[in-house]
Amino acid sequence: MSVLSVLDPAVTVAHAVVSAIAHVLPTALAIVLFVLAVRLCLHPLARAAARGEKARSKLAPKVAELNKKHRNSPEKAREALAELYRKEQVSPFAGCLPMLVQIPFFSVMYRLFTTPNDLLDHTLFGVPLGLHVGNAHGAGQFAVFGLLYAGLAAVGYVNYRRARRAAAAQTTPQPGAALLPYLSFASVLFAVLVPMAAGLYLLTTSVWSASERAWLYRGTNQAPAAALAL
Repeated sequence: MSVLSVLDPAVTVAHAVVSAIAHVLPTALAIVLFVLAVRLCLHPLARAAARGEKARSKLAPKVAELNKKHRNSPEKAREALAELYRKEQVSPFAGCLPMLVQIPFFSVMYRLFTTPNDLLDHTLFGVPLGLHVGNAHGAGQFAVFGLLYAGLAAVGYVNYRRARRAAAAQTTPQPGAALLPYLSFASVLFAVLVPMAAGLYLLTTSVWSASERAWLYRGTNQAPAAALAL
């Protein structure tokens, strides 16, 4: 029994909703609309996280000053930072909230699209939604997979450039910060390992995330932790 079987009740609900939409619309479009509806419900959390990230950005000079002041005493530095965040009513983990909330949703969708069910028997431009690229045949099917990966790569590039600008704008570079922008392309690699339906989910949620961040962080160079989320 898979550890993901604990998600089966939620998977059943998701399957029922997508199936209901698929009665009046193509299944691939039903998947897209379902993902967009869930992301819309999560949008208030993203807005709250954006406010927290902007507040943290304003505190960055004070944080750097405290770290410098207590550089020989890590314990005092932690206490001073905790007091600063408490006084300013800012959470140091605010930007992680949308990513953490998305993890269960991603797990449910992964389970739905990797467990055999009737939704995966439908097609997108002639490609079964349950088909892996390794089992594709014919130029047409490979072309559809290619377009999917190209879309994910395009979104990844947008996120990569934004993350690079954010890293360059940091007054105090973080360990490994130079490598983080490259994680923007992780969804492309993951899409190669999953069926077409899961890849369609990845593309939809990636486009939403990139658009949402562009709107919420317009005029800034911030790249929240959620930018790395699927």
